[in-house]
Amino acid sequence: MYEYIKGTVSQVGPEYVVVENNGIGYQLYTANPFVYSKYQNQEIQIFTYQHVREDLIALYGFLAIEEKLLFMKLLNVSGIGPKGALAILASGAPQQVITAIEEENESFLTKFPGVGKKTARQMILDLKGKLQDVVPDYFPSLFSDHEEAEVSHGKDEAFDEAILALKALGYSEREIKKITPKLKGEGHSSDEIIRKALQLLLK
Repeated sequence: MYEYIKGTVSQVGPEYVVVENNGIGYQLYTANPFVYSKYQNQEIQIFTYQHVREDLIALYGFLAIEEKLLFMKLLNVSGIGPKGALAILASGAPQQVITAIEEENESFLTKFPGVGKKTARQMILDLKGKLQDVVPDYFPSLFSDHEEAEVSHGKDEAFDEAILALKALGYSEREIKKITPKLKGEGHSSDEIIRKALQLLLK
C-alpha cells in the first residue's frame, strides 16, 4: 500500500523508528534502528512494506530498495516471518545474503538468528536463481570471489555511533574489543560499520 514515506525521524527505539509526516507519526520496524539516530530531526525517505495478518498490521522500513526487495523475497520462504527476515537483514548486507543463497552456502546462512539447517536449505531451494531483480547494476562483482571491504573507524563519529549501537544490541565490551581491530578503513558510514561488526560477531 505504501511504497515509501518522506518525513522527519522523531524517535528511535530498540526495534523501530517513528517518522513524522504531516502531523502523523508512522511506526516503522527496521533491521538496525540505531542507524537512524544520525537522521533524527532530519527529513528522510524510507521505503516501506505493510504486513497484514488477522491480529496485526505493521509497517517495516528500509533505507535501501534492495533491502525491501530482499525482505519481501525472504517472506516467501516457509519458516521465515517478518521478524526473521529483519534479523537476517540486520546481520548481513543484501548482496552477501544473495551470494550465500546462489552459492548454496548453508554454513553462512545458519549464522543468522533463527536460521537452522532446514530453513537455510529452504531459502536456497526457494530463492536460488530468483533474486536477480534484487541485485542492483552497481554490484557487478556480487557473484564473483572478492575480498570484503575494510570498514572504517577513521571517522570517529561514525565509528562511535556504531559501537553504541552494538552495545544497545546487547554485545559486551569484550566482544566488541575483540573485533575492533578489524573495523578499519576510510570513508564508511556507521551503517556499514555495524553490518561489518555483526558479520564478524556471528562468525
